[in-house]
Amino acid sequence: MTKKEKVNFVIKTLNNLYPEIPVPLDHKDPYTLLIAVLLSAQCTDVRVNQITPILFAKADNPYDMIKMSIEDIKSIIRPCGLSPMKSKGIYGLSKILIEKHNGKVPQSFEALEALPAVGHKTASVVMAQAFGVPAFPVDTHIHRLMYRWNLSNGKSVAQTEKDAKRLFPKELWNDLHLQIIWYGREYSPARGWNIDNDLITKTIGRKSVLKTLQKKS
Repeated sequence: MTKKEKVNFVIKTLNNLYPEIPVPLDHKDPYTLLIAVLLSAQCTDVRVNQITPILFAKADNPYDMIKMSIEDIKSIIRPCGLSPMKSKGIYGLSKILIEKHNGKVPQSFEALEALPAVGHKTASVVMAQAFGVPAFPVDTHIHRLMYRWNLSNGKSVAQTEKDAKRLFPKELWNDLHLQIIWYGREYSPARGWNIDNDLITKTIGRKSVLKTLQKKS
């Protein structure tokens, strides 16, 4: 297969599997999405979705959030891990949203990435899912699968994002990044991987990955 044929195969397979694409993190607006994505760092989406209703019952907007102390926030979000850093980030970004953005989540990568505890991936998720701006947030699933599919060299998340944006049509980025995440979870996990269930990797995967699997089986 040529690289273009591989890309088309990925798109077709993912569209067949996920014609409707659920958003992994529960939220109701850009602010609650921003907080949920921040909490998801080194934490499962399932756990985040268990914790955010508790947090948002007390504060689902920046004005209510800064009425809480950092310690209060930390005690609620502790199950998500990294709670000292995340609680400071949530409080700090909420304060900045009020002071600089009239309490609204800004609609630019630059402004988002200037907020405490908000990196490029978090900003990309918010831009894509809250505002519909084409972005290709790369999480561990996408980084792993782009390597397994021989569409990126796996050297860095930044390189994987660059390759994904180069290979896939821009108008599909926002859907594709979610479809790849769901596919990675269901068919091509990091552990407990059954190649027989992984149609895409089995069809277009890099030889080194397939050889490793054959040796294990």
